[in-house]
Amino acid sequence: MNTLKIRLTVNGKTVIATLADNPTARDFHSLLPLTLTLDDYAATEKISYLPRKLFKDGAPAGIDPSVGDIAYYAPWGNLAIFYKDFGYSNGLIKLGTIDSGLEALKVTGSVKVRIESIGD
Repeated sequence: MNTLKIRLTVNGKTVIATLADNPTARDFHSLLPLTLTLDDYAATEKISYLPRKLFKDGAPAGIDPSVGDIAYYAPWGNLAIFYKDFGYSNGLIKLGTIDSGLEALKVTGSVKVRIESIGD
């Protein structure tokens, strides 16, 4: 698979990320472009429900996300972007990693974001 890059536009600022090479990330990519409202959750991550559940067959039981990780929380069907460190969570599937611009998401409250693929 070619490396899939995405752009998130948040309040006029650009965030660039690289998607993981897994079936769940490819399914997420198939939804793009998306406009979502990301809500703050636990002062650790920004979350938003996706238009539909993502494919998760073959995914690990969970992950220990790092700052800048983009993940899918399968039990709730939501996108999660971590701007602070967090511990291992069952049901969390890594979708990708923020390459640059994470500071645009480190704001209080909800933000509207446009997510689109770069170069396809």
